[in-house]
Amino acid sequence: MVKIRLRRVGARKQPSYRVVVADSRSPRDGRFIEVIGFYNPRTEPETIEIKEDRALHWLGVGAQPTESAAQLLRKNGTTARLERLKKGEPLEDLLAEAEEAAQAAPDISPKTRREHAIPAAAEPATEPETAEPEAEPTEAGDEGEEIEVE
Repeated sequence: MVKIRLRRVGARKQPSYRVVVADSRSPRDGRFIEVIGFYNPRTEPETIEIKEDRALHWLGVGAQPTESAAQLLRKNGTTARLERLKKGEPLEDLLAEAEEAAQAAPDISPKTRREHAIPAAAEPATEPETAEPEAEPTEAGDEGEEIEVE
């Protein structure tokens, strides 16, 4: 069975990962068929870059992503595009859309993109408070008259 999974690279205690297509019997960092992307969780925001056309190809021919790879593909929007490809949308349109998304916000993490994707109409409208600031307390008598302090 062919799997899409993460292959660990990087120095000790500084992991980064390559997204690879490999035979499921191969070891984690062993033999692979093709590198289709990389993932670096140590950057802020985390870096995810996947060759969309190759990922859609391998998913289309039956490669199964591991849980961690599937999560990355979901964040990147690849699984949603795969569903649309299966429904009949042209591959070129989906690849152009993926390229646009990558160019539009390359430095924003997928989590941040989801947070900003909420339309303003869905958020509750709040009007700014126009309350006057409270006056500083003064020593006053019964009727608000100032009292002289000696």
